[in-house]
Amino acid sequence: MNKWVKQWMITALVSLVVALVSITTYHFLVNPQQLALEEMEKAKFVRENEVLLNGKMNHLFRAAAPDDFIGTAQKAVESVVFIRTSSRLDVKGVPMHPEIAAASGSGVIVSSDGLIVTNNHVIEGADRIDIVLNDNREFTAKLLGTDVSTDLALLKIEASNLPFLFFGNSDSLQVGEWVLAIGNPYRLQNTVTAGIVSAKARNINLLQAQGVEAYIQTDAAVNPGNSGGALVNTQGMLVGIIGAIMSESGKYEGFSFAIPSKLAQKVIYDIKEFGSVQRGWLGISIIPVDDQIAKEYKLEKVAGVLIQGVNDKSAARDAGLQTGDVILGVNGSEINANADFIELIARNRPGDKVVLTYSRKGVVSKTTAVLKNSMNTFDMVKIRKDKLLTEMGFELRELNDAEKIEIRKTGAYVLSVKKGSVVEKANIEPGYIITRVNGKDIRTVDDFLKYAKESKKKIKLEGYYKGYPDMYPYEVEKP
Repeated sequence: MNKWVKQWMITALVSLVVALVSITTYHFLVNPQQLALEEMEKAKFVRENEVLLNGKMNHLFRAAAPDDFIGTAQKAVESVVFIRTSSRLDVKGVPMHPEIAAASGSGVIVSSDGLIVTNNHVIEGADRIDIVLNDNREFTAKLLGTDVSTDLALLKIEASNLPFLFFGNSDSLQVGEWVLAIGNPYRLQNTVTAGIVSAKARNINLLQAQGVEAYIQTDAAVNPGNSGGALVNTQGMLVGIIGAIMSESGKYEGFSFAIPSKLAQKVIYDIKEFGSVQRGWLGISIIPVDDQIAKEYKLEKVAGVLIQGVNDKSAARDAGLQTGDVILGVNGSEINANADFIELIARNRPGDKVVLTYSRKGVVSKTTAVLKNSMNTFDMVKIRKDKLLTEMGFELRELNDAEKIEIRKTGAYVLSVKKGSVVEKANIEPGYIITRVNGKDIRTVDDFLKYAKESKKKIKLEGYYKGYPDMYPYEVEKP
């Protein structure tokens, strides 16, 4: 064997050994890991296809609702009532032949002894309110009170052992959750429709500046006559009072709105216990946070409400809040819009404590505010709704000590004015302080009633508006 052949054989043998070593190393060290990864990917792909495509696992993906709403509907429909109202309209020049105006809507029984909640606009101006139960029994209802700010009213019928709905927690509702709307659209009693929660804390400016709007928006079909009806979840709990639809035709066009149960429950309790809603006030003016404000005030996200002003002696001032602070949360609940904030505050009464999370110059802090009433005191405000006041179309309260000192007079404060009333026609606005009636000084609401009843045709009023030094006289037709 020559030298060249010998050298070639040695080179080939070394190459073979190196190749065998490389193959052995790859097989025992590298290949198992790569093979394992490849096998895992294949197994994952097979498993996904098994779950998603073959239909065997479909039962795991069904909605968190029952296969049908039969049980929920049967239970809830018994507690929803048909409301029929009538009012007398005097024909001009024919006082002995009044016309009768009729309207209808829905209501929800919330206690076994006959408490019924509905919308204020369903019974507004009614002289008579009739209730038809699901079993066709009929009752005449007594109006216990109303709240224009939330468009709610509380009625009472004399009955016992009635089916009623328990209040659910509207805060726990999730967008996409199934709900049922129950009411009497177009006088079609006991109508049930289904939909999902499509949004929360909607402000549609239905009640204008003085309203508390944080509606639950759904796509459950709602039409005229559903107002005051029930919005229930799949467990049959009352999570909202149906209040409005958004429509250009006046009929259902895809969206309906309900007052959250947490807010409605508080309003109903106040009317029942105090005769009027006791609303806590923080004493600030606000605007919603947008992208520009979020950047300017160094916020982590576009959320919250910006304080534009803080009233003197208010709960906000006492809590140390300042103009330029951004309120991010109330009692642990995040604020994403004005409607969130207004509703969370409106759930409270004077004297209640709320924990506010706020940002000041990019630093997040917390403070506790003790809410006051609209007069910056902690007292429960007694609102008078005597028959004459209701007929005239406004609500009065006594002046507090601070107001008496400020204007150096006594009198009665106008809290609200009903649309279309003789008081509105006289151009009287909320905030008017009545100091004289028919030329006589008054100290209390009782004085007002006494002198107003003495009038035969017109009631002459004198008084002031806060911040305006001049006296404002009015003449009001006696109803």
